[in-house]
Amino acid sequence: MTSSSPALQSSYDHVVVGGGIAADKAARAIREQQEGASILLVSAAEDAPAYRPALTKDLWTGEDPDPASQDLGTAGDTGATLLTGTEVTAIDPQARTVTLGTGESVDYGELLLATGSAARTLDGAPEDPRIVTLREVADYRRLRELVGEGTEVVVVGGGYLGTEIAAGLSVAGASVTLAISGQAIGESLFPASITAHLGRVYGGHGVRLEKGFRLAGIEAGERLTLSGEDGRTLTAEVAVLALGARLRTELARDAGLELDEQGAIVVGPHLRTSAPHVHAAGDVIRFEDPLLGARHVEHIDHAEASGTAAGTAMAGGDAEYAYTPLFYSDLFDDGYEAVGRLDGRGENVELWDEEGGAAVVHHVEDGRIVGVLLWNTWDSVPAARELLADSRDGKVDVADVAALRERIAPGG
Repeated sequence: MTSSSPALQSSYDHVVVGGGIAADKAARAIREQQEGASILLVSAAEDAPAYRPALTKDLWTGEDPDPASQDLGTAGDTGATLLTGTEVTAIDPQARTVTLGTGESVDYGELLLATGSAARTLDGAPEDPRIVTLREVADYRRLRELVGEGTEVVVVGGGYLGTEIAAGLSVAGASVTLAISGQAIGESLFPASITAHLGRVYGGHGVRLEKGFRLAGIEAGERLTLSGEDGRTLTAEVAVLALGARLRTELARDAGLELDEQGAIVVGPHLRTSAPHVHAAGDVIRFEDPLLGARHVEHIDHAEASGTAAGTAMAGGDAEYAYTPLFYSDLFDDGYEAVGRLDGRGENVELWDEEGGAAVVHHVEDGRIVGVLLWNTWDSVPAARELLADSRDGKVDVADVAALRERIAPGG
């Protein structure tokens, strides 16, 4: 763990608020463009910027469980001043100042908001170290201390984080119950053919699936008791709440920056906000996707690409952020990459290989392909983006299955 209180200058050429991958990429881009620029990174997290996807993936399923292995080396590589464990309490776009939780104020030339998301919690849940959300390295470290061979864990939530950490905990030897609000794992993203497969896979690894469970309350006694809205109860030694995330855009809101109806920061093509000299990147932004229009995306590929683009723009670069991000996950021995919008309960064209282990699923809206799921199908993201572009331009017949298979073969 890294916690630091370096001596602060009164002003910096660039101030980055955030401690995630978008912040790291922005600092690297600034340094590449402006070798002598002064950079300050301010992060509320106690640890230095790290590769956070590993918190639910590699650190549980790989050989090295030490989170230090995921340190991005931001300060050392960029020469930036890194201030961890420190909140930014206010920004003033007119005065071009940032106020810290310590009461200190720092002037900036250009500012980046890369504040990311915070884990949603359950209102009224007790303060108990056995109840864990998983967003930061410190959360992973605490969960690691709690979990050993045979530890009974309930994971609540069937989204990306919930499904990944349930798989990871199972591989690590825990006895896992995955409580989901729906009736199948991943049903909001995947067609029934894949959700049925995932149900068999998780069951085969000993993960108990509790369907239709909506968490209403938690009691902390000798064991944790989790109550569902329908009166069901689950007991465990540890509970992991994967209830989604909320955007950390309070600073932007309080400073009068333009937000959309979901609370995301509205940015232009160079990731500038409505305030001069203030940029934003990562989870918190609504940007214009060249293939899909205005979007809000919370995935690592977008954080990396938008962080680089924002840092470049802050340092005087003129390239626009014209990018369609991918997203991905690994679930036991299965994995996928995807581009665009997916809807497991919408219109989908599924193409499978002969063995039935790999697929390409095209999600269709109004006769146009708007999302491509590459299930156990690799090195095909560029082809998926090309397909989305051609479909946008009316060059794809979604009924021509042979032509779709020719463009992206399942299992490629």
